[in-house]
Amino acid sequence: MAIVKKVDKKVKVSIDETIKYQILTYCFFKKIQISNSDLIFLAELAKNDGIELTRFCSLLADKKIFKTTQSARNAVTKAEKKTLIIKNGASRKTVSISDKINVQTKGLVLLDFKILGNESKET
Repeated sequence: MAIVKKVDKKVKVSIDETIKYQILTYCFFKKIQISNSDLIFLAELAKNDGIELTRFCSLLADKKIFKTTQSARNAVTKAEKKTLIIKNGASRKTVSISDKINVQTKGLVLLDFKILGNESKET
């Protein structure tokens, strides 16, 4: 019979950090590599869900997340290929974070992950 070592951590953080943690956790378990600037822009998108693409890229440049709107647009395209975001519309496209990530962005958010680390190859 195996002994389970339980680690119980409680941390109070800002909603921004909570959003980033949710995105990082999703990417970690899906084995999707993202940079820190990608994480910051995805968190910004989660807070501005359904925003018009050109406006969003300008916002990212204004907040100095990316140097130019073109580099922001390139990051959006890269994230779309990784299925982290969804583009909608034809002429005035909007962008949203993927529903698969299930990011909670409003109010008090309690993240309750239960992860069992197992030495065997079984998952």
